[in-house]
Amino acid sequence: MKILVVEDEGPIASVIRRGLEEARFTVDVAGDGETGLQMAREGEYALILLDLMLPRRDGWSVCRELRALRHTTPILMLTARDAVEDRIRGLETGADDYLPKPFDFGELLARVRALLRRDKVHKTRVIHVGDLEIDTAGARVWRAGLEIPLTRREYTLLEALAVNEGRVLTREVILERVWMDEESYSNTVDVHIGLLRKKIDAGHAVKLIQTVHGLGYTLRVPA
Repeated sequence: MKILVVEDEGPIASVIRRGLEEARFTVDVAGDGETGLQMAREGEYALILLDLMLPRRDGWSVCRELRALRHTTPILMLTARDAVEDRIRGLETGADDYLPKPFDFGELLARVRALLRRDKVHKTRVIHVGDLEIDTAGARVWRAGLEIPLTRREYTLLEALAVNEGRVLTREVILERVWMDEESYSNTVDVHIGLLRKKIDAGHAVKLIQTVHGLGYTLRVPA
């Protein structure tokens, strides 16, 4: 598998490249955002490691442009910044995960492998999250073998959460990118999350729809 590393600090890029190559990945490195964007658009990559503070074009801009072009390659953002607003901004531009510097390479590698596994699973027609099953071709949903009827908006919300299993979706992302509805209020999302919880989680010991306070919502099997 080929991974693109967009990082302007040479020593950090070298450490990441060496570690990933020892883990049997093929690695390309770009030293600025503009070059990274061009390589991401023209190359076939399984995953992109993207620093935020880059010369010529920052990581947020690169991520936003790739998602606008409908590139679905998983993106793991790397940055020295660890403020909540930076994490929110990264998620809103389409990043799949976020790792602040300094980081342990073992954790970086674990996150890379987790994103690659998730991407492989969700390219199939049927998505499984615990005992939840979603047939994306037929827009049908089952929990523990029982089919659950959903409205169109409930289904699109659930599918978006499932496709992004473990990743937090903010209310703004749900409104603008999932429902393509910039006119509704953010509490509309809260209302539909509440309705989904009644249909998906009610009566089950394991609750799949999780609130990440200050950020948004995610779908995952609790650890």
